[in-house]
Amino acid sequence: MPRPWPSGWGGDGVSFLATAEPLDEEMRERILQHRRERPSTWETLEVPLEVPQALRRAGHGVVLLDCLTLWVSNLLLRGREVREEVERLLEAARGSGKTLVVVSNEVGMGLVPENPLGRRYRDLLGAANQRLAQEAQEVYLVVAGLPLRLK
Repeated sequence: MPRPWPSGWGGDGVSFLATAEPLDEEMRERILQHRRERPSTWETLEVPLEVPQALRRAGHGVVLLDCLTLWVSNLLLRGREVREEVERLLEAARGSGKTLVVVSNEVGMGLVPENPLGRRYRDLLGAANQRLAQEAQEVYLVVAGLPLRLK
């Protein structure tokens, strides 16, 4: 399904932090399709792990992180401390002078995972979502393409 960016959203000055990794052919195709859908004027930084550093070096005043869900998964699967990395991201955002927009999923609204890794991931992502929402100026839940302002 195409992701049409809102007309004029961010203008030409958007740095896109992409956290997806092309680990199989289907994901490679998804990433290629996503690249085609993004405005060509946007800066793209592919950063599966080092998101705070990428935020600091992003060249535009608006930075779109897509997505926190995959970033947390990447960190967890590599044995990194997710909560510490989230705090580093918040610190980088505070000191950057940039507008950070974060895309995430609310996986806690689904079934309880059947295995310990899945449950740990769900808990860590939920905590990351809560922590970012706590500091965010605005928070939206998007359901069926319709935004519901939470904060």
